[in-house]
Amino acid sequence: MSQDTIDTFDSLLLTPQYLADPYVVFRDLRSNDSIHWSERMNGWVVTRYDDVKIALQDPRLISGQRLHSYMGQFPEAIQKRMKPLYNNYTKWLVMMDPPNHTRLRALVNKAFTPRMVEGLRPLIQKLNDELFDAFEAAGRMDAIKSLAYPLPASVISEMLGIPPIDRQQFNKWADEMTAFLGSGRPKVELAEAALKSVGELTRYFLPIVAERRENPKEDLISILVGVEEEGQKITEDEILAMCIFLLVAGHETTMALVSNGLLALLRYPDQFDKLKKDPTLVDSAVEEFLRFDSPLQHQIRIADEDFEMRGKGIEKGQRVVLMLGAANHDPEMFSNPDQLDICRSPNRHLAFGLGKHFCIGAPLARLEGHMVFADILRRFPTLRLENEDIEWRIDTSMRNPKEMWVTF
Repeated sequence: MSQDTIDTFDSLLLTPQYLADPYVVFRDLRSNDSIHWSERMNGWVVTRYDDVKIALQDPRLISGQRLHSYMGQFPEAIQKRMKPLYNNYTKWLVMMDPPNHTRLRALVNKAFTPRMVEGLRPLIQKLNDELFDAFEAAGRMDAIKSLAYPLPASVISEMLGIPPIDRQQFNKWADEMTAFLGSGRPKVELAEAALKSVGELTRYFLPIVAERRENPKEDLISILVGVEEEGQKITEDEILAMCIFLLVAGHETTMALVSNGLLALLRYPDQFDKLKKDPTLVDSAVEEFLRFDSPLQHQIRIADEDFEMRGKGIEKGQRVVLMLGAANHDPEMFSNPDQLDICRSPNRHLAFGLGKHFCIGAPLARLEGHMVFADILRRFPTLRLENEDIEWRIDTSMRNPKEMWVTF
């Protein structure tokens, strides 16, 4: 491994240069040190497609200890203060291993059946129409604030049974919950903000959960409460944590899919023209958007035993950072990986992960993506960027522009 590779990754991580195009850095790692120890990430960074794919399904790599390894870098006094935050995060599906993961995922699966997801189509269409009507009247919009954020936030809120008037606050809560986990190394100020948000979210959901016990509705919270009352194993703390997790996960990743996909489409006018000529390619285009600029750039696991990976000694307890974004640009798997190709086939990207932690909301994200881009083609075929200078979210995991003004 070269010193240049070490210096490049750790010194560039989260800089404007890295955020604008992390795939250049990943290309260097894949070529020179594909399983690379990063001091800043405090773990092994894995960048090749085959290695990431295998690792996502490797039983020696677990999720249940990842938060402890992250927050354990804080002094003991801060860890103690952050205990409520830690307790909530550890009840998120992505932070769990079997048997708890198996038990809770089976319960949540009841809300993400094909029938229930398809039943959201009229709601998504209504939201699209409202958002695009406002855009048409104004002639320009920040595609993040006016489209990519409100659409998935409204959909997941509807699934949870949350009143529309409260949804604006969710952006702030979700951003603060994810910002702490995506800072590379834990930062006290981000932990404090996340702690405040988890307290506010818990206080918000408590009366809703209590109300659903008395008056069940056709929403996800009622499903979880109903399961609890049927005697299946789910605690109130798990219900509250699940509500927070679904709110954050169901909102953030689809927001990034819409914003990253739209930016890619506008930066590659030949692909936009191809899609306009053949709108039946929209499903293929959504898959390519997921590959080309993956909303979730990495997943983290903890080694549950000592083992070797391509000659590197992975020790029990060490963090292993599976770079989905890097894997999705591996030329050994994808021809011309740095080129957007909406006709790419096959397209076996890893944007939703793999194995038992495969994204539970993938069908919903795909439906929302399909409907958004189909409506853009229909209503705004002359859509264009106002400014190519994009400021990116400062996060090692979630990737999306902070602002993106478009006009037609």
